Amino acid sequence: MATIGHNNLNAKLVLLGDMGAGKSSLVLRFVKGQFLEFQESTIGAAFFSQTLAVNDATVKFEIWDTAGQERYHSLAPMYYRGAAAAIIVYDITNSDSFTRAKKWVQELQKQGNPNMVVALAGNKADLEDKRKVTAEEARAYAEENGLFFMETSAKTAANVNDVFHEIAKRLPRAQPAQKPAGMVLVDRPADGARAASCCS
Repeated sequence: MATIGHNNLNAKLVLLGDMGAGKSSLVLRFVKGQFLEFQESTIGAAFFSQTLAVNDATVKFEIWDTAGQERYHSLAPMYYRGAAAAIIVYDITNSDSFTRAKKWVQELQKQGNPNMVVALAGNKADLEDKRKVTAEEARAYAEENGLFFMETSAKTAANVNDVFHEIAKRLPRAQPAQKPAGMVLVDRPADGARAASCCS
């Protein structure tokens, strides 16, 4: 969830998607400004944090980069439970990874936080000549499912910061606390006779 302080927002963000879609590369590019040509597969999940200034607030993302291998799928709910935002990543050169991204969307719709800000990121946009998933198809799917869509390239850094900034802008700001529900205890002086014993 997102918690708020004096114009400071802490938000848990999870990256989901197929193995090899470039989740770790996106995070590494966003957090450290780096790109590794040969990124090792994530085991379980990796944790990063990064702070952004958005409008009048500071957003600190607590980023969980989950493993894409099928054998780690059962661990994913542990990471997306309570998340304020998710980026579902697919590889534009691999139509199977787009199909699996849709499965992640369905899973989040069933089990995720209903107020979660969800982005669909078509990664590896630098590989235009190998494209298998059109931007139009992905954008239409995103619109149908209430997601926002961007194509990114961790290699060239195209739209990487933008996708995180857009999420930060869309995070719900906490409303001022309403009066708490429940009993209000008032300290009143006890009646003379009733003070001595409970049941007369």
